[in-house]
Order: sequence, then structure tokens, then C-alpha cells
Amino acid sequence: MVSILFIEDDPAVAEAITLGLNRLGHNVSHRPDGNGDFDDALGATDLVLLDLGLPGADGYEICRRIRTRSSIPIIILTARSDDIDTVAGLEAGADDYVVKPASPRVLDARIKAVVRRSAPATTRPDVAPGAETFGDLELDRSSLQVRKAGTLLTLTPTELRLILALTENPGQVLSRRQLLSAAWDQEYLGDSRIVDAAVQRLRGKIEDDPAVPTVIETVRGFGYRFNTGSAR
Repeated sequence: MVSILFIEDDPAVAEAITLGLNRLGHNVSHRPDGNGDFDDALGATDLVLLDLGLPGADGYEICRRIRTRSSIPIIILTARSDDIDTVAGLEAGADDYVVKPASPRVLDARIKAVVRRSAPATTRPDVAPGAETFGDLELDRSSLQVRKAGTLLTLTPTELRLILALTENPGQVLSRRQLLSAAWDQEYLGDSRIVDAAVQRLRGKIEDDPAVPTVIETVRGFGYRFNTGSAR
């Protein structure tokens, strides 16, 4: 069972989705708008299912606000199907983006996949203790901690898996599909632009200037490369 906070202003959609997901074994609580904060609700929630067009703060703003203090999985559920909306949603911090109408069974599968991917990465008993150093970045694969200039970074599980994958192959170009397999899961069938959004968020935490990234290099038409030359 997944405890879900469902933020949706359309009563008919809210009732149908809530009923369907509850029947599939989840526990859904509903909020009809983006007013107020969600700190109390997030404490008892495993995942946020979020509409975009809401009274009060819109879904993008809510997503950004949650991401400032929580790595809880977020799925945007919206009627907006334009590419620009998808990209904006993922860049705001959503873990997945689903276009309405979506059946409860499809949502159930996406919810389980996102929760599975968002589980904390497990420590690696096969890895010897000790941090690898890339410039001012320190990455300890045994304790799964990343520091920048000595300061411990707060990374989401997805961001942590992403930097682990990139630094396991320093200097090599990894395609978006390879990164999806490494940092998400083999069965993920969603939009590969979720990789771009996660890279943007990771750059915001590890780059000196995220607007001019030098550590995670974009290789146009192929994917991304961890630039060991820059990180040294």
C-alpha cells in the first residue's frame, strides 16, 4: 500500500481516481487546491499525485516548494500534453509525468515504479570504504555520501544513483537510455527527458555555476559525460 496525497481541483476526477486507487490497495487523501503548506500531510505520505492547474499555487510551484525540503516521490497528473509542460514539470522536480485521462491501473503501475526507484540506494558491501575525489567533489560509495568542498550534499535517491552511474564511467558518454537503466530501472517506459531534468537538478548541487556546467558535460545527440578533466 502506498499512502498518496492527491492534489486535484476537479471533484469528478478526484473522486474517480481516489476510488480506483483505494480499490487497488492504496490509501489516498485528497486536497482540492494549492493553498497553504503541506508539511503535516507530507509526514504521513509516501507519494504526491499532483495536478497542474490548481486554485492558489499551481502544480509547478507546489512541486518546487516540496523539493526544497523533501525528496518524496512526485507524479504530475494533468491534461496538459505539450512538450513544454512536460519539461517544466520534470525540471520543477517531478519524478514522472502522466497525461490525463489515465486509468487507475496505469497510475498504479506508475506509482509502484516511482516508489521503487525512489527507495534509498543501498550501501555497497563490495566497495572498500574511502571516498573517491573528483576535484572538490568527494564520493563515498560505501556510505553513499557526496560532499562538495567538504560540505555533505543532500541528494534525492535518483540524484544519488545518477552521480554513481556517471562516476562509475568517468570520461565516457552515457546515453539517456543507459542512464535510465542505471538510475531508474530497466522497466521504465516514461519520457527520457526525465534524465535531462534530473541532470539539471544534480548540476544545481555539484556545479560551481550550473548555468555553465563543466562537471557533467552534455554531448549533444548522445547523452552526458562526467568530465574528469574539469573535476580534477
